[in-house]
Amino acid sequence: MGHTDVTPEVEAVWRIESARLIAVLTRMVGDVGLAEEFAQDALVSALEKWPEEGVPRKPGAWLTTVAKRRVLDRWRRDERFQRHMVELGRDLVEQDGSADFDAVLEEDYGDDLLKLMFVCCHPVLSTSARIALTLRMLGGLTTDEIARAFLVPEATVAQRIVRAKRTLAAKRVPFEVPSGEERDARLSDVLEVLYLVFNEGYTATSGDRWLRPELCDEAMRLGRVLVALTPSEPEAHGLLALMELQASRFRARVGADGSPVPLAEQDRSRWDRLLIGRGLKALMASLPEDPAERGVYSLQAGIAAAHAVAVTAEDTDWRVIAALYEALVRRTGSPVVELNRAVAVSMAFGPEPALRIVDALRDSGALADYHLLPAVRGDLLRRLGREDEARTEHERAARLTRNERERELMVERARPGDRR
Repeated sequence: MGHTDVTPEVEAVWRIESARLIAVLTRMVGDVGLAEEFAQDALVSALEKWPEEGVPRKPGAWLTTVAKRRVLDRWRRDERFQRHMVELGRDLVEQDGSADFDAVLEEDYGDDLLKLMFVCCHPVLSTSARIALTLRMLGGLTTDEIARAFLVPEATVAQRIVRAKRTLAAKRVPFEVPSGEERDARLSDVLEVLYLVFNEGYTATSGDRWLRPELCDEAMRLGRVLVALTPSEPEAHGLLALMELQASRFRARVGADGSPVPLAEQDRSRWDRLLIGRGLKALMASLPEDPAERGVYSLQAGIAAAHAVAVTAEDTDWRVIAALYEALVRRTGSPVVELNRAVAVSMAFGPEPALRIVDALRDSGALADYHLLPAVRGDLLRRLGREDEARTEHERAARLTRNERERELMVERARPGDRR
């Protein structure tokens, strides 16, 4: 068979299979860094052999088999690795040297994926490290892809990942799903990482693109995996509902030139009805029997749903949205949520009560460097006919934002006569 360029096929298989492979190997060797090393060895073998031999019928099984052999080879030649495995209470060489290993690899790997999520999002790691490691181990993204998505040097991302793996090894973080209260807390860490990844894609904090759909798509994919692994967790459903409802607006959220299109001005016929339907279904699964126990992601999904079901901007039930934001403020105490509540209050009850909320936030200093505080304040002042003050606020918002598209929007709003 002649040489064929199968790089796209290898990359596609890796994106699909890498998380499962790394999860299974981590269970075997007890170290996420070592597991990725063995998985990468299998990837290199695929790049070498598949051009000549063709892509196997079961590429995931092929990668698993190669990785298994790499582990066994390391066991046989590396005494240090043998000691590591003995410490974990595992003996990979029994009888013919592979039977025990094969039995483990053929078990259901759903729990392994969940364990890998808990490891990658462990609180011993910084938030930036959790995000990078999750995208690397569970998303199959390269360091270059992660770096480009977050507009940081590739070396920075690589360093974060290396340090994260070293920290997990040094702290002897167990490859397990915790139980009891610790499980709830750690699940919250996993949800937070997916939420942060999605948000960075939904509204990029810097750069010349306002929307990075590739990050949102990855967060949603991992959210669906998490829901499948934890079907009885309401907040997993709540986060997935929130992401799918927000993602339904993508086609209408930016203009042809990439500029932001405000929600009220979006062409709702371009919203993705399939994603809205899936999001609403996930939202129903997130609702507890006691409404007072509703989680923060479910509440946010409820807000997104209120927008999604409104045929026109004028049909939006802003009173319901304001009430949901009020409940969310009680749950989180977040000044950003309070700012969003002010917007909802302004739409439901007028700009004056909303301006009082915003002024209280401004006076507290909690959002001193947050560009959306002067942006919202400017919009409210304009609605009250206080044009000069509104212009000053929008100019301040333009100076504070690090996203070029948002800066252009704020500059436009600062111009005399602009009514957006």
